[in-house]
Amino acid sequence: MTTKDLDKIAYREITRQGAKPTFMGYHGFPASICTSVNEEIVHGIPGKRVLREGDIVKVDVGATIEGFIGDAAVSLAVGEVSPEALALMEDTRLSLEEGIKAAQPGGRVGDIGAAVQAYGESRGYGVVREFVGHGVGRFLHEDPQVPNYGQAGMGPLLRVGMCIAIEPMFNMGDWHTKILDDEWTVITADGKLSAHFEHSIAITEDGPEILTVHS
Repeated sequence: MTTKDLDKIAYREITRQGAKPTFMGYHGFPASICTSVNEEIVHGIPGKRVLREGDIVKVDVGATIEGFIGDAAVSLAVGEVSPEALALMEDTRLSLEEGIKAAQPGGRVGDIGAAVQAYGESRGYGVVREFVGHGVGRFLHEDPQVPNYGQAGMGPLLRVGMCIAIEPMFNMGDWHTKILDDEWTVITADGKLSAHFEHSIAITEDGPEILTVHS
């Protein structure tokens, strides 16, 4: 299977549900989803690349329905992958849970970043800094920015009714990145593996509610 095959499946499913693929045409992006393999962190363009045993692929999906946007991402193992790759993916997923727990009404955006950063760095990963989470609603990228690093108690106030996308990106090596010549695909500067998970959440009076929970 190629990453373009994944894009075709995503387009078919998004439209079958009565939604539109948010990423298609966004600042010229040419596909319905982002597919980032191995050292690719985010914004990979689906194409002819064949997925092979041992790869990890990050699938980032946006869907728009009735004027509102959901944005989510998962990292997936292709066949059997190394124990280190499995640990990287699981730790990135768990850091997302920690970030969501920290998104409490009356708190600060820095609480989220501090929770994600502490979890990732305690396990020896590079926590990506150049690319961050964001507000999400009628537009794909709204204020505030939601970094995966920071200081608790700092940053914009988390208010009831806010919707944000939290998206940890952990690298097996350090946190530095490069952008390829396609001007979209972001890779690790040292060529090591990266993982990415994302949920869109709402800040409610009772705490964070995941809007993109997997059924």
